[in-house]
Amino acid sequence: MRIIATQLRPDGTREKGLIDVPEPAAPVGKQVKTRTLCSGMTNGSERNDLIRGNYARADKDLPAGWGYQNVGEVIAVGPDATKLKVGDVIYSSCDHVEFAVLDDDWLNVKLPAEVDRREAALFGMTSVAMRTCRHAVIRMGERVLIVGAGIIGQVAAQIADAMGARVDICDVNEERLNLARSIGAVERAVNTAGDGWQREIQEATYAVVIDLAGVPGMEDKLIAAAQTRGRVVWIAGRHEVKYTFNWGQGREITMMQNSHFDNDDLANLCRLVARGKVRIKPLLKDVVPVADCKPIYDMLRDTPDRLLGTVFVW
Repeated sequence: MRIIATQLRPDGTREKGLIDVPEPAAPVGKQVKTRTLCSGMTNGSERNDLIRGNYARADKDLPAGWGYQNVGEVIAVGPDATKLKVGDVIYSSCDHVEFAVLDDDWLNVKLPAEVDRREAALFGMTSVAMRTCRHAVIRMGERVLIVGAGIIGQVAAQIADAMGARVDICDVNEERLNLARSIGAVERAVNTAGDGWQREIQEATYAVVIDLAGVPGMEDKLIAAAQTRGRVVWIAGRHEVKYTFNWGQGREITMMQNSHFDNDDLANLCRLVARGKVRIKPLLKDVVPVADCKPIYDMLRDTPDRLLGTVFVW
């Protein structure tokens, strides 16, 4: 079967493309087997692997797959599977693989007819947004700053808005800010290029600051934007977080992180997407046949700002 795998190039850099590996065996126990319909690229995690980031695999472990956004049709079930049946279409936290075998209670959600399969192929990153907003305990009327207008930031803004918050989003990419404005979940979309942060982001303004950009050296500025007893949520990949202790102590700031997402996050996201409360379609920038994945990954490695939502059709 085909999988998308990270591989070493002759010059020692990394690339990602299709390779062939053996197909997994038939499901046993409570496992199910799916045939992939589409899969979504995870812009942050997969680029981290391509550029040897802080959680990339070692060269000795390559070639190897990496991803967690898969939409597939169940084609076989084990004798003990009770939650899924043949013909169900599910999102699952599986790699870019032609066939997947997973337990029927693994990280997945059955997709209703109202949810477009291509949009569901981004349910991994967008469930990180759901997890982040729930973990931040966003309350009605609170001011929330989303730092970074990529896919996770765009959906976090929509979820925070649905939770009743007054949401601002900032980025240095005006195209992404215009997209946030067109979706309509934010009160302000602020360009922080140059001296934009100093001009537009006032200190002690936000009950919640969610960092989805991971720009080194911004830590004190993020904390300064938070109100007394506010929450700063660190999501973007970092080797470490460094900040001036007195910035956080003086305002009694709560520093927060969350890890990935769970089935409840998936179910709530799916519910909101099915009802039109969260819009993923505007975030789909590239929907391409899986055979054309390599040029996309070259862009992810070298010019990531050219990409947003990418879905591979199998």
